Amino acid sequence: MEDNARFDKGFENRKEVLGASHVEKSWANADDFNRPMQKLVTEYAWGEIWGDPTLTFKTRSMLNIGMLTAMSQHHELSVHVKGALKNGVTKEEIRAVLMQAAVYCGAPLALAAFRVATDAIRAYEADTAKG
Repeated sequence: MEDNARFDKGFENRKEVLGASHVEKSWANADDFNRPMQKLVTEYAWGEIWGDPTLTFKTRSMLNIGMLTAMSQHHELSVHVKGALKNGVTKEEIRAVLMQAAVYCGAPLALAAFRVATDAIRAYEADTAKG
């Protein structure tokens, strides 16, 4: 693990939003080639940006859902929908974000995002039902 306060804060924020097992698995699976990217994202996205208290994690999650929908980044969208639910974003709020994305980004992107979000919500609910 890194000895760096921003990395440590980012690692904790990342685990809080995405779940410890997901984050620890990502870091454990990092190799010499991709570990610098994992470090960069952990320090700057999760330590610096998510570490800024100006916006709540809930607000940041809703922003990410909209932005990832606009970019058609389905894998990251799925991860962040689950994180949003963990952060207290309701299914209704996720739906509202995706409906707004339909108007501003286009129906095809929003339809794809709804498919991804539906699967992510079902997976999150199944995981939380297990305990």
